[in-house]
Amino acid sequence: MEPMHNDLVQQNKTKNRNIALGVTAIFATQFVSFLFINARNIAQPQIIAELDGMALLSWLIALPALSGAASTLLFGKLSDIYGRRAMLLLSIAIFLLGLGISSRVTSMAWLVASATFMSVGHFPIIPLCFSTISDLFPPSERVKWTGLLSLPSGVAALIGPVLGGVMAESAWGWRGLYWGTIPLMLAAACLVVFALPENARKVKPKVDVAGTIAMLAATSTLTIGVSWLGTPHRFGAALMILVVSVVAWVAFIEIEKRTQEPILDPHVFLNRPFMTAAGAAMLSFFGTLGMIAYSPIFVQSVMKISPTISGSMLTPYSIFVAFMGIPTGLVLARTRKYKGMYNISYAVVTLSLFAIWRFTSNTPIWVYVLVTAVAGLGFGVIPTITTLVAQFAVPQRLLGAAIGAIFFFQMVGITIAPSILSLAQKQAPDLEGGLKLVFLASAIALLFAFALIT
Repeated sequence: MEPMHNDLVQQNKTKNRNIALGVTAIFATQFVSFLFINARNIAQPQIIAELDGMALLSWLIALPALSGAASTLLFGKLSDIYGRRAMLLLSIAIFLLGLGISSRVTSMAWLVASATFMSVGHFPIIPLCFSTISDLFPPSERVKWTGLLSLPSGVAALIGPVLGGVMAESAWGWRGLYWGTIPLMLAAACLVVFALPENARKVKPKVDVAGTIAMLAATSTLTIGVSWLGTPHRFGAALMILVVSVVAWVAFIEIEKRTQEPILDPHVFLNRPFMTAAGAAMLSFFGTLGMIAYSPIFVQSVMKISPTISGSMLTPYSIFVAFMGIPTGLVLARTRKYKGMYNISYAVVTLSLFAIWRFTSNTPIWVYVLVTAVAGLGFGVIPTITTLVAQFAVPQRLLGAAIGAIFFFQMVGITIAPSILSLAQKQAPDLEGGLKLVFLASAIALLFAFALIT
């Protein structure tokens, strides 16, 4: 009996060590990804100013979101087939190459193109991290660890905004952010190689090529159609393209119903909790975009605050967004009740965006910090609940595809939001008025999301 007992103890120690290494690899990868996001958001106004690219800002957001939406859905499905580690390493490799290309750009059009390519790898990293964490733990512990995955995001939020502002004003300039991220992500990739297990299927099913093509056609025509609605001489063409988009979406759903291994399982469309969470998450990104893309422009260009101080002003928001997932996961693991928390979160962010809509060039810094921090409390809770709804709404075999689908719907929101928000901005004669209309449009979108989940 004693040797058997010792073997069991040794097996448990090995299992715990492997899990600890896997968690470390995922946390490191998540940290670097979010560090770059937080830093770039603050440096972005400086990038736009240097490249004289304000006219292409909506495309800088929409096209990378489009490519990221497609790759997130595709890589999520492929991770169920070829394993999380393989797809995570592929995502990191594309991201690294995109970082190198983006650091060399000399025009806004080039930046849009390089960011679009980089997002093919960058966007799937975070949902793949969530899927991998879910693989490492049983359902009883999954809720807690999904929330704890906010820890590296929170650490990144502590230093990312200030780092972005400091770097933008340093001798290296904003390009230093791209070069500096490369060695950090390479180190994370090494951890992934040595720490994560292979979980590929022995029998490789066919990849849903037709569904992928239909999905790309549907999302790209949707983006172009929405972006052209605000241009008078393109209005007719925009309507025609949107009709094509509707047809492509219908074709995509029909293809998914018939294929053996759909990129997006049609059962999710019949799952009410999943679709409610996905729809609300898609609308929530209007608010997220207003906060992380447009509010730094408001602070730096309207309130006349330097990039470094601007980064510090948004730090409380970023911290709450990142860290709130931890207590949310712990509370949900204990109570298994999320409805009340879900409703309150959407109500808080909706009211906060209506408050930001009333900001002016004379708004005190402390008011901006307070309102955005309160918004961060709400935004920080939403992703954890949304991800958990997706996880528990589908069987384990569809876990990667379901999480990828949730993030896909969010990316669709990011894809169409810039065009709609840009259209709102153009209705005002000056930058301040235009940005205020952006915040109003974001608040209305969140109001619809709140109504959807209530």
